[in-house]
Amino acid sequence: MPQIIELPDRSGLDYLHALVERGQNLQPLLKEIGEDQAEETKQRFATATDPDGNAWAPNSALTLANYSALFARKKDGSLTKRSAEKLAGKKPGTGETRMLGTTINYQVHGDDAVGVGSPMVYAGTFHYGAKSGEFGFGMYATRNGSFPIPWGDIPARRFLGMSQTGRENVVSLVRSYFLEG
Repeated sequence: MPQIIELPDRSGLDYLHALVERGQNLQPLLKEIGEDQAEETKQRFATATDPDGNAWAPNSALTLANYSALFARKKDGSLTKRSAEKLAGKKPGTGETRMLGTTINYQVHGDDAVGVGSPMVYAGTFHYGAKSGEFGFGMYATRNGSFPIPWGDIPARRFLGMSQTGRENVVSLVRSYFLEG
């Protein structure tokens, strides 16, 4: 047999009505979650760590050699002090333009989901890694024949996903959205 609950004043009923209304429009909550998660993802490029806090694989010697070609050198060909410091501080995913880490964004999908990612073509390769030749071979022939794409193995460097702190932030945002309005 159902129980009837009587509310002597309207405050409890008004609160429940507002709670139901907020539950019917999750767009503001999803936008907050998206902004929070996009910012957390951008920070991973500063720390060079995955969502679980594990360090990304370091740059290969060849990557560092190619990167060092952009720096100033002394007359003897060695790097200047400033260039050597810059090279020593080089983290994976932070090339000359820093585009991958700065293009992280979010999109609300429908009424119940939000996605975080990057529009950069190489974002998937950075996140999942790739084996040499996984994407075929170059269309321009060299003296030694065609070249594989990518030309070397690229280790996975996970930057997408939710950390424990991110999960806690989402719980806090949901709680705040529903309880505090």
